[in-house]
Amino acid sequence: MQELIKILIGVAFLVLGWLVGNLLAKVTKEELRWGRKYFIILIWVGLVLGAYGLVISNDVLLFSGFFIAIVTSRSLKK
Repeated sequence: MQELIKILIGVAFLVLGWLVGNLLAKVTKEELRWGRKYFIILIWVGLVLGAYGLVISNDVLLFSGFFIAIVTSRSLKK
């Protein structure tokens, strides 16, 4: 039961990352133009960290990596 609650909290933070990414895209349009290549690198770093956290069963690393990937990818979509 405790593990299920951890997973639900993690998923809630990932959904929150979706909203934060959209907000950052609206607020920081100028920075996104010149820093696009760095955002793409950051997306890949977040995905690798999330996958590594999944492999080693570290929930904090898993959700942190995917949160970073979601926020930066949503920022680039707008």
